[in-house]
Amino acid sequence: MTPSWRKPAGALLIIALIAIWAVLIGALADSVITWPIAAQTLFYLVAGLVWIVPLGPLLKWMETGRW
Repeated sequence: MTPSWRKPAGALLIIALIAIWAVLIGALADSVITWPIAAQTLFYLVAGLVWIVPLGPLLKWMETGRW
């Protein structure tokens, strides 16, 4: 059985996704800090969870080769 190239490629894509998401949220931090604390909390809670959504199809592709 030959090793699949999808797992290393998928791992790099996951790292890139996290890095891009962190930079995007960090860039918004200056404007978010002026919001009320409840809105900031909700924003960071949602932003902290939303990046997980694209991982499902990516992990499936890494395992099966199909989206």
